Amino acid sequence: MTLTEMITTYNKLSAANSYIFGFIMNHLLYYICFDGHLPENLLKFDRASSKRGGAAKVRVRASAEIKRAFVESGKAILLGSESLLDTNDKYNKGDRFEKIITELLTGEKWYKNSTPFTDAGDIELNGKQIQIKMNDAELTNENTLRRFLAA
Repeated sequence: MTLTEMITTYNKLSAANSYIFGFIMNHLLYYICFDGHLPENLLKFDRASSKRGGAAKVRVRASAEIKRAFVESGKAILLGSESLLDTNDKYNKGDRFEKIITELLTGEKWYKNSTPFTDAGDIELNGKQIQIKMNDAELTNENTLRRFLAA
């Protein structure tokens, strides 16, 4: 699948109708909200390592210029120091970011779950299903999309 095909398929299958995207700039953690789909200039084609099968995947990745534009426009919201993502537990930075956003915006305690992106977003807020992604996260991959298309 091409990048365009994967993005189109993902958008058709996704239950989310909004996104929260987190990123670090100058050692500070920010987030920005998007109604609708993620902007295509944030979506990059990548491949898993050959050790992991080499499948095509889509990453959410903002360049330094895009991050700077988000901050300078006032659309990015400052959460604090990037040290908020530091963890001594089993969770990665993406999980930690999801926890921060979930607890901040919903007031609910976060827990790791494996709800498919086709069923729900990471959180529901004001009737919207919201997917939460940290910079450099995998949005989806070809194998996942093919599995859901076959279902």
